[in-house]
Amino acid sequence: METKTHIALVTVPVYSHLRSILEFTKRLVHLYQNIHVTCINPTFGPSICNNVKSLFETLPSNINYMFLPPINLEDLPKDIHPAVKVEATIRRSIPWIYDALNTLHSSSKLAAVISDGLINEVLRLTKKLDILAYSYFPSTTMLLSLCLHSSNLDKTISSANKDLLEPLEIPGCIPIHSTDLPDPMLDRSSEAYKIFLEANDRFYLADGIMVNSFLALEETTIRALQEKEDEGIPSIYPIGPFVQNVSCDNGSDFEYLQFLDKQERKSVLYVSFGSGGTLFNEQIIELAFGLELSGQNFLWVLRPPNKHGVIDDLDSGEYEDDILYNFLPNEFLERTKGKGLVVPYWAPQIEILGHGSIGGFLTHCGWNSTLESVVNGIPIIAWPLFAEQKMNAALLSDGLKVAIRPKVNENGIVEREEIAKVVKNLMVGEEGKEIHRRMEKLKGNAIDALKENGSSTMTLAHLALKWKSLGSHLGT
Repeated sequence: METKTHIALVTVPVYSHLRSILEFTKRLVHLYQNIHVTCINPTFGPSICNNVKSLFETLPSNINYMFLPPINLEDLPKDIHPAVKVEATIRRSIPWIYDALNTLHSSSKLAAVISDGLINEVLRLTKKLDILAYSYFPSTTMLLSLCLHSSNLDKTISSANKDLLEPLEIPGCIPIHSTDLPDPMLDRSSEAYKIFLEANDRFYLADGIMVNSFLALEETTIRALQEKEDEGIPSIYPIGPFVQNVSCDNGSDFEYLQFLDKQERKSVLYVSFGSGGTLFNEQIIELAFGLELSGQNFLWVLRPPNKHGVIDDLDSGEYEDDILYNFLPNEFLERTKGKGLVVPYWAPQIEILGHGSIGGFLTHCGWNSTLESVVNGIPIIAWPLFAEQKMNAALLSDGLKVAIRPKVNENGIVEREEIAKVVKNLMVGEEGKEIHRRMEKLKGNAIDALKENGSSTMTLAHLALKWKSLGSHLGT
């Protein structure tokens, strides 16, 4: 009887990250059924949210999971940015994670530990236990290249990053304007920047870094990193794209499906800012008028405004639907009836992007949403909000040329006329047709990467063989 190989997975309490790493894990145990995985999960807030519970309750039997005790965050200011709460949760969970890993390794000899890229302190813990340590990077190889080269860039750049006149040259990547760098990099005197550099240095402890990307999507960047493995860069494994492969199987009972079924093929713009993104009040008004001015069909997932651009608690609605609609312009719903539909809070994005009537996606450029657009061949309007999303937007618009990026005015607002222009350009303009052609090619490349002999499948097979060989040795 073949010895089972046991791997531990350490996640972070961020819904988009959880979705990505669990899809990777499901594919791993589906392809290699003698691999057994235990997920160790820090708990964000006083209890586990229902949307997080649902992710774990549908896992196959060869994926076990445990939730660590909730972390007390009462000492933090009430109105602090949700990202700071997440960082504090991760940092304060480290002792619990170490205990869990130590217990697992003592009882069943772990072949490897894989941790989310946001919690790479686990790489150090894993090395203390003398176990192979891997990082799962749920974003672009481009961002990974920035992380791996950030200390060298810090030594060679004399001015503040936000004052850079020339685009930043990251090895293997398109040049990046300083305004598109992740927020921690904009102020080199800040504590956030110091933490960013220290965290990035820890990636060098990894025996390998798995990236939720694929060769045809970022080949130049992937090859550039792989060529530097002799110089100390960890082995890079592009194994994606991982997106949720679920259908809500709702038939046509839901209003959004009834609406989409009535529209012509490729005629609807889907508007959504991810599982946690939102806009401030004035920008919601401008977006509404812009969609109306464009004259194009749209399906818009609307959430209440927030000054941070991110919703803290996704598990419950703060407003009733009728009150939520009050953030829209007067009579907007009546004027756009038949051409547009506004859905409060949430809609099944995978199902919507796969519908034949969707012809464009106005997105915050989170990497999950981006890959979901790619695998469905849907052209993009790039509207980044926070984190690394501006870098993603630059990659999509300047690098891959599968997106149009609206211009922001001096007050940080995308005005209604600009919105109407880019929407019409994407949906019915000549540039939109070229973008659609390029995105269809990427869709084919994504499908090919996950075939039996595809680049991502073969890369994952190489890793699995290494873990199984070690697991067999540990089991003797």
